[in-house]
Amino acid sequence: MIQGLLALAGLALLVPPAAVPPQNAKPKAAAPKKAAPKKGKHAPAKPKAAAAAAKPAAPDLQPSADTLRVHDWVSSAGDNHGLPYLIVDKPGAALFLYDSHGKQLAAVPVLIGIAPGDDATPGIGAKQLSEIGPAEKTTPAGRYLAKFGLAVGKERVLWVDYYTSVALHPVPTGVAARKEKRRERLASPTPDDNRITFGCINVPSAFYTKLLSPMYKGKGGYVYVLPDSKPIEDVFPALHVQSAARSAN
Repeated sequence: MIQGLLALAGLALLVPPAAVPPQNAKPKAAAPKKAAPKKGKHAPAKPKAAAAAAKPAAPDLQPSADTLRVHDWVSSAGDNHGLPYLIVDKPGAALFLYDSHGKQLAAVPVLIGIAPGDDATPGIGAKQLSEIGPAEKTTPAGRYLAKFGLAVGKERVLWVDYYTSVALHPVPTGVAARKEKRRERLASPTPDDNRITFGCINVPSAFYTKLLSPMYKGKGGYVYVLPDSKPIEDVFPALHVQSAARSAN
């Protein structure tokens, strides 16, 4: 019996004690398991930036009665001589582009001269910009054969009327144009703030580069600028014939 007890005591001495952590040591927390994504569901979309939400709506441009009248005359009489043409509706601050067959291809907002008026000041083409008074900053009405050429600084522009220094070109991006908020004016939903230039016609850059320039290169094309205050028949006398024909019918 005594020998059996001694044998058990010896075995107890041979078994190592269980490890015990030090008193100041903290047990490691188990890492949380990541929840598996549910099938067929996507992560919620992030909210759009506030700036994008505040972006003004593009103006809804529809041809005015005078625009349609000039278009009907040009396309029916062939006044564009097989070239593309565009109509600038000054009161609506809008431009409508047509191919050589009279099909409308685009409608975009424009920036025009600060001062309302339909005639250019005599000799204005020879003046420096600093010499042009506020009342002289007009976009003259009329019919023009427009072609590309160089302006000051060797910038290539579409000259509407070279002798009165009226050109059609993209909205400038310089410091002065940014202070005048020309891009914001172009994107506004009404034409109320679109009079800001010295007389030139400013258009969206993408429209100018991708559509207008390829169409007007080479032989150019026609530009019809509607009046602010003059009777439209005084600017486009051929409309008298159109009016007479309609009255007869």
